[in-house]
Amino acid sequence: MRVLLWNIHGGYSDSLLSGRHDYLYLPAGTALSGGPPRLHRPSPGTVRVVSPEELRDDPPDVVVLQRLEELGAAAALGLRPGVDIPALFVEHNTPHDAVPSSRHPLADRPELTVVHVTHFNSLVWDTGSTPAVVVEHGVADPGPRYTGELAHLGFVVNEPVRRWRTTGTDLLACFAEHPVDAFGIDADLLPAALPQCPRLTYAGNLSPEELYADLARRRAYLHLNRWTSLGLSLIQAMMLGMPVLVLDTTEASRAVPADAGALSTDIEELRRAAARLLVDPDEAAARGRVARTAALERYGIDRFVAHWDRVLTEVGRGR
Repeated sequence: MRVLLWNIHGGYSDSLLSGRHDYLYLPAGTALSGGPPRLHRPSPGTVRVVSPEELRDDPPDVVVLQRLEELGAAAALGLRPGVDIPALFVEHNTPHDAVPSSRHPLADRPELTVVHVTHFNSLVWDTGSTPAVVVEHGVADPGPRYTGELAHLGFVVNEPVRRWRTTGTDLLACFAEHPVDAFGIDADLLPAALPQCPRLTYAGNLSPEELYADLARRRAYLHLNRWTSLGLSLIQAMMLGMPVLVLDTTEASRAVPADAGALSTDIEELRRAAARLLVDPDEAAARGRVARTAALERYGIDRFVAHWDRVLTEVGRGR
């Protein structure tokens, strides 16, 4: 199929473009477009830039939207989503207001289809008469790279200071006695924001391949998100073979078996588990193997691509 979309989430784009479709992007600076993504692995499909004129002359089969403003951008091209062209809206986020009565901005738009990335999101968003489906995350297997040679905790969050309580950044203070290495965009702001954590270190904003190699050297992965969709970084850490210490919120209990590390809303329980894994590399490695098996079974890229193929076909043909 010929799929029009915008590049928003780099990691998600890598997964989405693992299908065998013709993926169309507008030139940078055109109708909210920054151009096509910089893929970190080859796409088996075709990824190409097309002009607005080409789209008008030869409309795509379906449009995949990820921001509300993209509805207007598509309409400005003469492609009204759900009217002139079948349309899907990928909802990456949990609602932030009026939970659990949160009305989705696209509620009662039966001409559209909302695609949730987790079952939890589907549960808490009220989409009214708008059709909604769940396509759980898929991640290409980076391979079992875990060594755990550094008795440190790894923490991967983009903009952790700005997002603070949402990503559980404040909870890093509960692990101040342990070395914590933070990766991600603006993670360099963390040491100044958490002066009570003298062992908290900025480890860099790395490319995916660099991150896989460097993160896998840490003994365990720390995931403290209070209120976000299931992070791709958690799934990636599990696929690397890392044991994980996870705040049991939103979709975490579906993704993380207890034997993969520790899963709890009790911070003290996570602290005790962190202390145990940091001094016991054998237990850490064993729990990491459980984490990897679980992540591959639920979040493998082949399952993700096959599910997206079904959704694209159903919407493209008209529900």
